[in-house]
Amino acid sequence: MSNLADTRRRFMAHFAGIGLGSTLVPGIVWARMQDQGTQRVTLAMVKEALRLQGIDLPETDLQAMVAGANQNLTRYEDVRKMHIPLDVSPPFHFSALAPGIEPNRTRLPFRMSVAPSLKRPANLEDVAFWPVRHLAELIRTKQVKAIELTEMYLERLHRYQPKLNFVVTFLDDLARAQAKQADVEIAAGKYRGPLHGIPWGAKDIISVKGYPTTWGAAALKGQVFDYDASVVEQLRDAGAVLLAKVTTGELAQGDQWFGGRTNSPWDPAQGSSGSSAGSSSATAAGCVAFAIGSETSGSILSPAARCGIPSLRPTFGRISRYGVMALSWTQDRLGPMVRYAEDAALVMQAIAKLDGRDMSVSDIPFNWDARTDIRKLRVGYIKESFDELTNADAKANATKLLETLRSLGVANFIEMKIPVSQTNVSSLGVESFVYFDEMRREGKLTGSRMGNANRPTARLLPAVEYLQQQRLRMMMMTELAEATKGVDV
Repeated sequence: MSNLADTRRRFMAHFAGIGLGSTLVPGIVWARMQDQGTQRVTLAMVKEALRLQGIDLPETDLQAMVAGANQNLTRYEDVRKMHIPLDVSPPFHFSALAPGIEPNRTRLPFRMSVAPSLKRPANLEDVAFWPVRHLAELIRTKQVKAIELTEMYLERLHRYQPKLNFVVTFLDDLARAQAKQADVEIAAGKYRGPLHGIPWGAKDIISVKGYPTTWGAAALKGQVFDYDASVVEQLRDAGAVLLAKVTTGELAQGDQWFGGRTNSPWDPAQGSSGSSAGSSSATAAGCVAFAIGSETSGSILSPAARCGIPSLRPTFGRISRYGVMALSWTQDRLGPMVRYAEDAALVMQAIAKLDGRDMSVSDIPFNWDARTDIRKLRVGYIKESFDELTNADAKANATKLLETLRSLGVANFIEMKIPVSQTNVSSLGVESFVYFDEMRREGKLTGSRMGNANRPTARLLPAVEYLQQQRLRMMMMTELAEATKGVDV
């Protein structure tokens, strides 16, 4: 029997094994395979591709792969002809809950700290660095109007913009309109809560209907969406006043954007870090009461550290990302960038909730009680991370942290051992490449540094290996849940 005939026999047997032996499919596929003029993917190509995966397969499997690959090329082209809006995520929704985790689903009363007796200062700018809790009390007691607070923060934003470079788009008219509406409502006894009349800034990957959302990229300076992000709607419903779209590093990477570098207010010779560059800088500089940043891999934590503010990177699934540029549908998080810990709780109360759009958001209540007796908390810490510090300032701060907790009565410290991953498992490369794929093919990102938008190795990651990585990810999550189950914080 000739090699070709033997190959054809084994090829037909392959289709019989999957239930297609009695159909016309194997004959048609075989005929097309023999027509070399119609083949764009050849046997040699498939063999070379499999070398990238370190796999060796029988000839019949290789021939079937050649046929399937040529058919898929047409399917891929059909998919690429279709426009997929940026606010459409894949129909799978990652959960941060690992097996064995049972979150508290009881909604408890939201209890803020007791506000001290406050009096409006002669110079309103003296409140620029006050906690949101205190600003809210000035507004609630009608000592300060929302429009006054808004004008004060707007003036500071414009004054420090040349030095800190933290604003992409000023929204003065929108802010004044929202502040005046807040004052009318408060005067009528319709006080919405602690964020009513409080000015804030939105990282410029967050869509605000009718205004530019540039993602920090020069090629996208004119990009405008016709919808608000959920977080914008939620903060508007809470009565907050949006002052500006603050900077993001280009395509959510670093602190460099098309307008230059955003700087730290404590040392303008340094960048603010990123990618929540403007959110951190403007908040730390007392130019907004708070801001919303985002994190995939350090974009809240790093600028918060550089600018010295106690911001919060929440657990994945706490806050909707609808209307926000995506780097990774299974890793992205939004979070409040603030100057005081309780401020983060006040913001979280407004935005940590279901929106019916981002299906990864967990239906778990956000509970806050500022009067909790912290002496009863089990505080976990990674001793090695304290012992291994070599920077003198970092060492001093770490020591002061533990000393402060002990001075407040915390005695139950638990040394923790966090499992170390045996492999680098991440969805970032694949998911960011997918998100930007249509824009890149259309040439909309020409001139951009691309960064997160251009990780072409994602094209070479086999689906099988991708799913195996996600299984390893679940193992890592389970190990981490086990390591942290005995602590409160």
